[in-house]
Amino acid sequence: MDRFEELQVFVAVIQQGSLASAARFLQRSPPVITRTLNALESRLGTTLIERTTRQMAPTEAGWQLFERAQQILGDYQHALDSAHHSGLQGLLRITAPVPFGRRHIMPLVNAFLQQHPEMQIEVVLSDSYQDLIENGLDIALRIGELQDSSMVARKVGSVRSTLVASPEYLRLAGAPAHPAELQQHTVITSLRHTREWRFAQDLRVRILPRLRVNDIESQLETLRGGQGIGRLLSYQVLDDIRDGKLIRLLPEWEPAPLPVQLVTQRVKNMTPKVRQFWDYALEQLPALPCFTQGKFKADRNS
Repeated sequence: MDRFEELQVFVAVIQQGSLASAARFLQRSPPVITRTLNALESRLGTTLIERTTRQMAPTEAGWQLFERAQQILGDYQHALDSAHHSGLQGLLRITAPVPFGRRHIMPLVNAFLQQHPEMQIEVVLSDSYQDLIENGLDIALRIGELQDSSMVARKVGSVRSTLVASPEYLRLAGAPAHPAELQQHTVITSLRHTREWRFAQDLRVRILPRLRVNDIESQLETLRGGQGIGRLLSYQVLDDIRDGKLIRLLPEWEPAPLPVQLVTQRVKNMTPKVRQFWDYALEQLPALPCFTQGKFKADRNS
C-alpha cells in the first residue's frame, strides 16, 4: 500500500471510530487496516492512536497528522474534481459557412453557452475553406463533399441547389419550362457561382448573369424585388418559399443533394469540451427546419 493510501486508512479509522468500521467504509479487510496503521506508526516512530479492547483515541501526534491528512486528501479530491470539469472550461473554436452559421450555428452556440457558463467559444464564419489543423479549429460545419478524407465527419442533413424567382418576376417574364430557357432570363448570382450551371441528367447550361453579388442577403433581396432568377441552397430560401416571396423553379432538374456534415480531426480522443459540443450539435442539427420541413423535407435522407 502506498503512503497516500496509508493516510486514507488513518483518516478513516479516526472518522469511523474503529478499525472494523474503517475496514467496512474502505471495503478492506480488518487485518489490512491494522497492518497499515501499524506500518505508518512504525515508520513515524510514534503512536498515533491509543488502542484498547474497548476504545481508541488519537494521541497528540495523531491529531496533528489527522488535521494535516484531511487537508491533503481534500486538496487531492479538489484536484480530481477540477480535472474532471476542466473539459467544460476553456476555449472551443468552430467554423461554418457565413449564411448557415448566422442562421443555425450561432443559435446553437448561444444555447450551449447558456448551459455551460464556464466555456468560451470562437466562431469563424467564412465561405472559404478553413483548415482545422492549420487554423487551430476544433469543429467545422461543411456543406458538400469533404476535401480532406482524413477528417471525421457525421452527416446531419442535406441541402439542394434550388432555382427561385419572385411571383412578380414570373408574372412578367414567365417561368422557364426547361433549364436551357434560363439563357433567355435575367439571372442573379453570387460571385462564387460559375458561369455554367449543372442540372440533373448531367445537363449543363451556360449562364450570363446580369448581376453578381458577394453577399447572399443582397442576392435574396434582389430576387424578392422581382429582378430575376437566382440559384441558392435550399436552406437559404426555405423561409421565402414558405412565405410566398419566392417560387421554387424546375425542382425535377435539381442536381443531387449536397451533404451537410459536422467535421472534426478525431473522435476517439476528443477533449470533454469538444465531445460535449460535438454530441450536442449532432443531436440538434438534424432537427433543423431546413432539413425537416417544407418543400425540402424529403431531401433530408437523400
